[in-house]
Amino acid sequence: MQSTFDERNWLGWLVRVRIFILTVLLAIELAVAQFSPSPVPMRLFISTILFWYSLSLFYILLLSFWQEHRLQAALQVVTDVVLVTLVVHETGGWDSSLNFLYPLVIIVATVLLTRVWAGLVAALAFILYGTVLELNYYGVVPSYCTTHPGLKSLQSIIFVNLFAFLAVAYLAGLLTHKLRQVGVQLKDTSGALESLQALHENVIHSISSGLITTGLDGRMTLVNAAAERLLERTVADLLGTPVHQLFLDPLPSVEAQQLHGEVRFDPPTKFRKTLRVRVSALSVPEKGDLGYVYVLDDLTEVRRLEREVRMQDRLAAVGRLAAAIAHEIRNPLTSIAGSVSMLSGVPEMNEEHRRLLDIVTRESQRLNAIITDFLAYSRIKKFQFDRADLIRLVEDTLTLMDHRMAAEKTGIEIKRRFAAPEAWVLADGDKLKQVFWNLCENAVRAMKGGGTLTAAVESLGDDWQVSFIDTGTGMTPQQIEKIFEPFQSNFEGGTGLGLALVYQIVQAHDGKVWARSKPGQGATFVLRLRRLDAERPVSVAASTASTDQAAAPPASLPAAAAAAGGARG
Repeated sequence: MQSTFDERNWLGWLVRVRIFILTVLLAIELAVAQFSPSPVPMRLFISTILFWYSLSLFYILLLSFWQEHRLQAALQVVTDVVLVTLVVHETGGWDSSLNFLYPLVIIVATVLLTRVWAGLVAALAFILYGTVLELNYYGVVPSYCTTHPGLKSLQSIIFVNLFAFLAVAYLAGLLTHKLRQVGVQLKDTSGALESLQALHENVIHSISSGLITTGLDGRMTLVNAAAERLLERTVADLLGTPVHQLFLDPLPSVEAQQLHGEVRFDPPTKFRKTLRVRVSALSVPEKGDLGYVYVLDDLTEVRRLEREVRMQDRLAAVGRLAAAIAHEIRNPLTSIAGSVSMLSGVPEMNEEHRRLLDIVTRESQRLNAIITDFLAYSRIKKFQFDRADLIRLVEDTLTLMDHRMAAEKTGIEIKRRFAAPEAWVLADGDKLKQVFWNLCENAVRAMKGGGTLTAAVESLGDDWQVSFIDTGTGMTPQQIEKIFEPFQSNFEGGTGLGLALVYQIVQAHDGKVWARSKPGQGATFVLRLRRLDAERPVSVAASTASTDQAAAPPASLPAAAAAAGGARG
């Protein structure tokens, strides 16, 4: 059964077709009457056609405000049968060539109505057609026929049309029924296809790996939601662009039998990422290869953790080596320093000898400072964990740095960006101050010509994140990879143990620390520590004591920082 929307469209279509047929019939009859004598009463015929036009216009208006479309269809079909009968009578009865209009009306009835209605319309058409012929034959109404068949011929005409009407009604009803069944099946199949397509799209957009499809020319044709997040761009920006332009390294190739690999990617807003890319041919049966499918996974965090593990192994080995070497060197170094001190008091020595002894003394002191750093790095550290406010610890460090920058007139401006008034963690406040001091010291030494040092504290999920951002010379990727390893100093005169100590202290706090930088674009050191649970049971006295202890900067902070990591990494 047709939906209301379809019936409305069919009724509108029926009115348009009716007006077209009436116009053609009127034109033909006027042409015939113009060029040859015709018994057709033109005035009556034209009046009938105009009345039919008026009904069609009325049906158009009726369609706009009467929602009973099925009743409208029955009304139009019945009026069409009656007016067809009137036109057939006016154009010659059994001689009329317009009795083909009856099958058209019957076909319309099968489309708009049920098969039973089609049979009833066929029966009504037979009754009206037979009645007109009988009335013409017996002269009850004026006849416009040019011939006068016998009674048997008249009966033959009537029954032939009866058979034709019923056959048209049956065949048209059967065909319409089949078409409706096919339409329903097509709609069901279309709905199933749409559901399947939606399912496939949901599957593609729900997978955690990024998915990109391209044509044979390498231009992207599909990008799923995970790929949007990885690449940090919208589908509108990606579709149609060559996929190889996104990455810094060549992509794997099906032709080269290299189906997977790692590439680097520079997102528009963040630091460089490392992505694993797998490629396969996009093949369709009977059509061959139509393009390529790229699957993307973010390995940035995995590679960072791998570097961290390697770094921890190196730090452990270097720590053991440093402890052994420091103890072996310090004893003879003490003897050398004592002997040189005694030699400097000999009165017979000239100025050149004294200058050489001074050099030996200074180098011995420098070597002793290096050994002291080794021992500080390798010695097992004791931590006193308590509640600590990161905001106050950072603020204390920055206050010291403010005074130092003002005294030395370095041209460095220090900015603060705190997203919360307090940031509580469970930590050793003095050790964290040492971490902050070392990071600030590195930033200052990287900005010899002045610049801006920004300290930021913000909340990220269950962690507090502390960032120190400078506008210095920046670092290369190779320097960043080894920045927390011992003896990797980027500054003149440094031992490279400052950041190694930072890494040790952060690891002891079960935190994370890493660096981000690009050459010429400054550097960012990020420290992340676990938030202290606000509902953790802590006594008021203990809280007050720990807060005061964390808030009060140690008087020897610069000296302690210099002693523990005096040569910055």
